[in-house]
Amino acid sequence: MPEALHHLVERQAALRPSAEALRCGSETMDYATLWRRIQATAQSLTSLGATPGDRVALWLPKSIDSVVLIFGAAAAGAVFVPINPVLKAPQAGHVIRDSGARFLVTQAARLSTLERELAQCPTLETLLTVDEPPHGAAALPLDTTVAQTFDDALQVSRRGGDELATLLYTSGSTGRPKGVMISHANLLDGARIVAEYLDNRPDDRLLAALPLSFDYGFSQITTAFQVGATAVLLDYLLPQQIPSAIQTHGITGLAGVPSLWNRLAALPWPASAGQSLRYITNSGGTLPVATIERLRTLLPQTRLFLMYGLTEAFRSTYLPPPLVQRHPDAIGLPIPGVDIHVVRPNGSECAVGEAGELVHVGPLVAQGYWGDPEGSRPVFRRWHDGRPAVWSGDRVCRDAEGLLYFQGRSDDTIKTSGYRVSPEEIEETAMQCEGVRIAVAVGLPDPVLGQQIALAYEGESRPETLEAHCKTCLPIYMHPTRITQLDEMPLTPNGKPDRARLRVRLEAPA
Repeated sequence: MPEALHHLVERQAALRPSAEALRCGSETMDYATLWRRIQATAQSLTSLGATPGDRVALWLPKSIDSVVLIFGAAAAGAVFVPINPVLKAPQAGHVIRDSGARFLVTQAARLSTLERELAQCPTLETLLTVDEPPHGAAALPLDTTVAQTFDDALQVSRRGGDELATLLYTSGSTGRPKGVMISHANLLDGARIVAEYLDNRPDDRLLAALPLSFDYGFSQITTAFQVGATAVLLDYLLPQQIPSAIQTHGITGLAGVPSLWNRLAALPWPASAGQSLRYITNSGGTLPVATIERLRTLLPQTRLFLMYGLTEAFRSTYLPPPLVQRHPDAIGLPIPGVDIHVVRPNGSECAVGEAGELVHVGPLVAQGYWGDPEGSRPVFRRWHDGRPAVWSGDRVCRDAEGLLYFQGRSDDTIKTSGYRVSPEEIEETAMQCEGVRIAVAVGLPDPVLGQQIALAYEGESRPETLEAHCKTCLPIYMHPTRITQLDEMPLTPNGKPDRARLRVRLEAPA
């Protein structure tokens, strides 16, 4: 059995070397070629000084090259740190700094935006681009011809198991995003478990439409490689590109988040798109019942799996298709190999119908937050029997049949478009706008996004000025949908912004 992430590809290269592993537009690659390129990339990184445990930050669009680099970094024994390509330079700079990356691989155009940020990245030693190298960076050879010049018997890293494979950055209720420490075993167990309950097989073509920096997005790659299927990479601009891609590539499996499914459900789909689609999955938030019904009408032969997960433990629950019609508002049952508990603040188990915090116990629990033992301590603990567990911060309840139902977050994290967003990160950016004295961000219910970001502020700056500032400095999924100028911000007795009162005020009809 595979012990490290790159062994997934090595195994398939031996079992079915000519099978298609990756497709991106008109470009395809079989498993044998992909494995040669991974080995070559590992050797390139090693020759440039990469040592086991070094962090390699990757700020790239979704492409075959980006997948090669991820697996090549793992094969070199390094820790890959994927950066969402929609982030702006300040957010990318934070990931590079916080992870202590020694290597950054990106494109020349992206690198040119990072000049100010790189000056504050003391651990960064090597800049690599996959296209034309600008001043101060080297080009990393990734083409097939170069890959074939390396010895196929290259000894790749023996790191694996519980050793660190990646840092995936996710936001909480406070501060900037944190790097979740995920091991090779976490990734491999997740791929195996999900492939089993989705019944994935070698003839599948899985559309990877979500960012690879998102654990749910990267799972489309690992699940495909687990069974020797094809991962079809798609960077889409408009939702209507997805039904077209399904039709063009004969896609059999598609993963999405609520905001994407809400938009896709409103589109007319080509009749032939649903013919190949065996299943669709949702995670990253609750899917409205109306959207579920619309998808069932659009895709009557397609199986729908509703799932719940968190970066700190990958996937926790799933609702099998036969239960979706009867319990469309449930997040499901524990996935195989995982125990899910609903607990009170004192740690005791909640009764049926009683809301409590979801605690995930089992092999998918990550190792904590990178460089943040204090922040890790309340989230990553041991269950009573000594197994690793994560306290999710999400409130759920369990019915008499064992099905779980999401009740909401127990903190101020905003869940929008499948992302967890820290209100403090938005507030910090807003406060950098001239004329803003105080700014507070809250999440309000939204039928498409899950939650919309509402930003209230005191100051002389005009709302349109603050809106332009946020659009310049924040990635699109963090743009406030509503910006409200207040004469006076509601405060708690101890003088802090009162988010609860503000939320009620903003939700009230105008």
